[in-house]
Amino acid sequence: MKERHSALCVGDAEDVVEELRALLVKTGITLPSLGLDPVSLAREAPCPLVELGRCSVETARRLVAVMAAATR
Repeated sequence: MKERHSALCVGDAEDVVEELRALLVKTGITLPSLGLDPVSLAREAPCPLVELGRCSVETARRLVAVMAAATR
C-alpha cells in the first residue's frame, strides 16, 4: 500500500507544480527553481515538498503585487 500511496503523492505534487508554473506564466512570473524537493522525495513514503527556490528582488515584488491584488 505504501508504494501506491507514494506514487499518488508524487503524482499529485507534480501536478500542483505544473499548475503553479502555468499560473505564474500567466502573470509573467518565472521561478527558475520551481520543482519537487529531492530530499523529500528520498523518504520511504514521500509526500514531497514543493521547492519554490530563490528569485530576484524584482520577481519577489511581482509576487507581492499579484498576491496583494488577489486579496483585495
